[in-house]
Amino acid sequence: MRNLKFASALGALALLAAGVATSLPVDARAPAQAAPAHPRLLPLEGGQNFRDLGGYRTRNGKTVRWGVLYRSGAMNALTANDYAYLDRIGVRTVCDFRSTAERDAAPVRWPGGQTPTIFADDYVLDMGGMDFRAAASWSAEDAKRKMAALYPHLLDQFNGQYRRMFAQLLAGNVPLAFNCSAGKDRTGVAAALILTALDVPRETAIADYLLSNRYFDPKKAMASDPSTAAWTKLPPAVVNAFMGVDRAYIEAVFKVIDTHPGGARAYLRDRLGLGDAELKQLRARYTA
Repeated sequence: MRNLKFASALGALALLAAGVATSLPVDARAPAQAAPAHPRLLPLEGGQNFRDLGGYRTRNGKTVRWGVLYRSGAMNALTANDYAYLDRIGVRTVCDFRSTAERDAAPVRWPGGQTPTIFADDYVLDMGGMDFRAAASWSAEDAKRKMAALYPHLLDQFNGQYRRMFAQLLAGNVPLAFNCSAGKDRTGVAAALILTALDVPRETAIADYLLSNRYFDPKKAMASDPSTAAWTKLPPAVVNAFMGVDRAYIEAVFKVIDTHPGGARAYLRDRLGLGDAELKQLRARYTA
C-alpha cells in the first residue's frame, strides 16, 4: 500500500470511503434512549454524532443537566436548518479539537450573527508512533491493540485543550459543544473527563462512550472528505476497528487516570486544574 499522509490521522480513521463494511456493534450496556423531551441525539440534518450529555445520574443521585453540554463530530455538514436549531438552543461556545489540516479540509461556516465563540488550536496530530504503512497486513485485533495504545497519548496531547474546555465550563460559557472529526476519540476522552468530574459512575461514562457505535455515521463523514479513499485498501475488519469505538480504548484512558498518584480525583486536580473548589462549582452548575 502506498505511503499515506496522516497529518489529520484520527479524522482519517473515521472518514472512510464507500465500499467498506460499516456495521458496528452496539454495546448492550449502552444507556437507553432519553425521553422524547430530551433526545440523546440532536435532530440535525447534517449533524454527526451530535448528542446531549444530559440525563446521566451521578453517584449522589443527582442528574447531569440537559441542554448545556454537547459532544459532536465535525460540524461542516450542518444545514441552514441545523444552524437555526443550534441558535434556538443557544449554543454559545464550541471547542473544536480538530487539527489544522482537518479544519482546512472541512471548514465550518456559521451564518452571520449566529457564530458562537470557537476555540481551536493549530497542530499536527501525534499518532503515538503508529505506522500505517503496514496496516494492510494487520488483523482486527492488531488494530484494536494499536488504538488502545494510542488513547493515553490523547490525554497528553490534548491536555491544554481539555483544560481550556473546563475553564469555559467553570466560567459558565454554556451551552458548550466540543467536537473532533468523528466525535468519538478526542471527543470521547473529553466526555469521559467531564462525566468523571461530575461524579458520574464509571460504567455510565463508558456506556456513553460506546454510543458512538450507534450514532457515528461513517458514510456521512466520508461524504465530507473524499480524500480518504485510500482506506478502502484496508481489510474491512481493520477499518471497523479504527472507525468504531471499543471498551478497551477508553479503559486505557481510565487506567492512566486511576494509576495517577491519588487516583482520579488527584488526576483531575494535577492534570486539569480541577481541585475540590472547581469540582464543587462544576457539579453545582451542571447537575441538579
